[in-house]
Amino acid sequence: MKTKTTAILLCFFGGGIGIHKFYLGQNVAGILYLLFCWTLIPAIIAFVELFILICMKDEDFDTKFNQGRSSTGGSVKDTTSALADLKNLYDSGVITAEEYEEKRQKLLKNI
Repeated sequence: MKTKTTAILLCFFGGGIGIHKFYLGQNVAGILYLLFCWTLIPAIIAFVELFILICMKDEDFDTKFNQGRSSTGGSVKDTTSALADLKNLYDSGVITAEEYEEKRQKLLKNI
């Protein structure tokens, strides 16, 4: 799980060569930063991105870089609720046992 603090530190110390881009999973942008680091343009862009990351809400960061998983633990409550809803659908016969198990496994992987 990527953290906002780590992204901010990498952007501050290595933003000019795109280290934060690699950390955030934006490998193409990271390669471009490396290729053009001698022009100092990536350093200027990283400086702006530093303030964007600082001002970004934690929920927005998680949505963008962690596929919506929250680092605050709210995800566990949501998963528990989704599992209960899924069980109710299975018990009422709306979904089959195979569908129930597939969706349950998918939800449990997201914790």
